Amino acid sequence: MAGGGAVELDVAGRTVRVSNPDKTYYPERGFTKLDVAQYYLAVADGVLRGLRDRPTTMQRFPDGVQGEFFYQKRAPKGLPDWLPTARIAFPSGRFADEMCPTEPAAVVWAANLGCLTFHPWPVRRGDTEHPDELRIDLDPQPGTDFADAVRVAHELRGLLTEHGLRGWPKTSGGRGVHVYVPIRPRWTFTEVRRAAITLAREMERRMPTLVTSAWWKEERGEKVFVDYNQMARDRTIASAYSLRARPRATVSTPLRWEELSDAAPEDFDLRTVPPRFAELGDVHADMAEHAFGLDSVLELADRHTAEEGLGDLPYPPDHPKMPGEPARVQPSRARKR
Repeated sequence: MAGGGAVELDVAGRTVRVSNPDKTYYPERGFTKLDVAQYYLAVADGVLRGLRDRPTTMQRFPDGVQGEFFYQKRAPKGLPDWLPTARIAFPSGRFADEMCPTEPAAVVWAANLGCLTFHPWPVRRGDTEHPDELRIDLDPQPGTDFADAVRVAHELRGLLTEHGLRGWPKTSGGRGVHVYVPIRPRWTFTEVRRAAITLAREMERRMPTLVTSAWWKEERGEKVFVDYNQMARDRTIASAYSLRARPRATVSTPLRWEELSDAAPEDFDLRTVPPRFAELGDVHADMAEHAFGLDSVLELADRHTAEEGLGDLPYPPDHPKMPGEPARVQPSRARKR
């Protein structure tokens, strides 16, 4: 114990102080700040595998999930001298130094600041311009659910195999599924995003009644949206083993493909994931042994352009207008004009 009601945790040889340990963070379940810190201590090796050397934005909830939250991109004052940073460039051209966890203590230190969810960039601090992960976000729209996202994920697995790629699936912590593909850091954000668009379009062709790549919500319908813009610069996805700001304290949990069909998002939470991790370890640990190429997918993108005239799709609203990007106008408004 430490003074002032604080608790000190030993995290792989470092002492991390947790202040206000009894503060309630998840009222519905009664989980406290200390529960959150101990959760991250229990899965530290797994969450660090997804964060190691990556510029990481902290989604902070100082007063728990029912209070206000904010995204902290710039490394906070008081950053420990053992926790490195990396300079990243935003779409606006401005820069920021973000923390880059390199050891388990960084995760628990961030939890003490009220960080429930970690949002790492798909790059490493040694090269912040070339992603080393292709992240595919399968986002069920109203009228669809997790089971629909699972169906799409299994079809996506086959498509990836056709292009010499392998994906690792995880729950989003909500209704969606994330599939990660480790890649060689050879391609720019623009090129990796183009690969994501190409996969989204191909999935849409294979499952036209269930999959959409439409950026505008009014055009998506009751389908699973393949959110290609998660590969745009400064767009991030909740990391593996991140807690989510949901009443049940669900976790974005790595799964094996054979587990996916029988899984439910609510199966994986602050209480259930640590014993799972203790038994199975990090089921995505072998991702680090692989790095695939995007040549085949980008060749398909070239064919889409040459044979069908398919070009770019809209960027997120905070991005500057990009060369070749279609009009960033909601279709219904464009018709009125």
